[in-house]
Amino acid sequence: MEVQHAAAGPSHVTYVQIQLKKLDKKKNEKPADPKESAVYSEVKTGKATAAPGPVDVTYADVDLQKKTKAKKKRETTTPAEADSVYSQLKPGTTPDYQPSTTLTSDKEDVFTGDSVTLSCTVESSGWKFYWYRHRPDSTPVTTTSGYSYTLSWVSVSDGGQYWCRAGRGDPVYYTLYSDPVQINITERPVAVLTPQPNWTQIFIRETVTMRCDIQGGGDSDWNYRWYKNSQLVLPFNTKPEYRISPVYMSNSGSYTCKGVKGNKFSKISDAVQLTVSDQPQPVLSISPQWLNPGDSVSLSCEVDKMSTGWRFFWYRAVYTLTEQSYYFERLPDRGNMTTEDSYTLIPAGPTPTGGYVCRAGRGDPVYDTLYSEPQFLWSGDRQSSVSLRISPNTTQHFRSKSLSLSCEEKGNSTGWRLMRYTERGVESGCVSNWGSITGSTCTIRSTDSWSSGVFWCESGSGEYSNAVNITVDAGDVILESPVHPVTEGDSVTLRCKYWTTSSNIKADFYKDGVLIKNGTTGEMTIPAVSKSDEGFYKCKYPDKGESPESWVTVRGSVVSISLTRLLCGLLVVSPFLLVSIVLMVKCCRARGLCSTVKSPQDQIRSDDVIEQTESSV
Repeated sequence: MEVQHAAAGPSHVTYVQIQLKKLDKKKNEKPADPKESAVYSEVKTGKATAAPGPVDVTYADVDLQKKTKAKKKRETTTPAEADSVYSQLKPGTTPDYQPSTTLTSDKEDVFTGDSVTLSCTVESSGWKFYWYRHRPDSTPVTTTSGYSYTLSWVSVSDGGQYWCRAGRGDPVYYTLYSDPVQINITERPVAVLTPQPNWTQIFIRETVTMRCDIQGGGDSDWNYRWYKNSQLVLPFNTKPEYRISPVYMSNSGSYTCKGVKGNKFSKISDAVQLTVSDQPQPVLSISPQWLNPGDSVSLSCEVDKMSTGWRFFWYRAVYTLTEQSYYFERLPDRGNMTTEDSYTLIPAGPTPTGGYVCRAGRGDPVYDTLYSEPQFLWSGDRQSSVSLRISPNTTQHFRSKSLSLSCEEKGNSTGWRLMRYTERGVESGCVSNWGSITGSTCTIRSTDSWSSGVFWCESGSGEYSNAVNITVDAGDVILESPVHPVTEGDSVTLRCKYWTTSSNIKADFYKDGVLIKNGTTGEMTIPAVSKSDEGFYKCKYPDKGESPESWVTVRGSVVSISLTRLLCGLLVVSPFLLVSIVLMVKCCRARGLCSTVKSPQDQIRSDDVIEQTESSV
């Protein structure tokens, strides 16, 4: 290496720029590589020693555009060597220019939790890199040996302006500062998943729509990803809705979503649990189930307790003789009553007796449940069209005895059949394996506990007879009580029976669990029953057991006004009105238009009153 402008003996020189040259065999100089640009180095203090023979030059941290390796290296050469590379030291000069750096970022607008990588480039190598935030003349936030700096899991406080510069050597020689780069960090938007309809319980073949709303991230340019049980089920959807129609059991699971905009993501939503169940069947209850004339009757329909949003529909069950099954007649709606889970029959009387079912629906289009099992409203009172007769005429019966049930028609209704209701549901009241039918009478040859139930007669037009709750007890004691409701003022006799004897036995009688008569005989008579006598009765035979309970119904007495009393009242109140009635009756008789439903005895008494009234007028 040829050293020009070097003093004899050791001397300190300051070199700023190194020029590479090559010497050919004729010692002609020509520029050596690199040809791309001028070679530069930082200002450094070096030492050159001139002596006969080789010249030693010590230099440090010289970057020759990666064409030569000269980092802290001692190199010896002689001018006589051909094609050698040498440098020219220029002592006492200043740099022609200070190198610059360029700062870039892979992202400028990011969400919290993302990572950002800053890159600082300089034209030569061997540098350390210094990174600054907020102010370039502040203390570096970090120093790296590589040209990149990654901020991981950034927060909002990591945002702002960043600079970089490079340095090398000892003491450090620095490049210029880079231009700043702005990093904007905002809170990551949150995905909110909402099922529509927002029901916790979904049933098979319903329709469910999942909606994913991005809160804090604007409403546009988002795409959506959908997950079930953390597995991607829909990787790309431009709409914020995921529709499942119809749903099945296999669609049950935990659903989440998130928004995607370019290389940015929202937070994943909280999970929504979708549980799909079989088509529900509501449960209908009727209160009271035994009808009291004049009372209202409430129907209640209950679907799965975890489900909501139902509207309720109410039907009367009518039996068809041709198809041997029920069809359902819709009951009239009362305003918005179907949004409630109850329905009131007003007024209750002979007409509402029979079977009822309910069904519920929700959504648009309406998704319907199954029909409920039929429930029945019964009356113990004799009906005008048909009556059920029991023989023996009591509600409790011993096992292994004969029992006859007859549908006795009173009107023009045809096609009556005997029905029975048990815990198993509704069924025919007379089947061939345990009963026989003769005309309108069913005979149970040998009673057993499975013979128990509520029996009634039913027509194909939906008419019902009175119902009788029959109990066949496996015990040794039964209570004989009235089959039909009794009227206030009537005499009622209860009998306690022991299965091995037909004679009366000494027994105690109870009403609603309270002892009301000590046994002297096996009978208890109430001479004139009142409403307070209504209740559950049973009897107990000492050392033999006790009977089941039977309900005794007491009806209010029918108020009847005799024609004589009515005419006397009219005579006092309005003689003119009384005369008008008498004339109307005589005219009616003359034309043969009048008819009566009174007994002959009542008719005779009425005629006597009318004749007496005419004579007095």
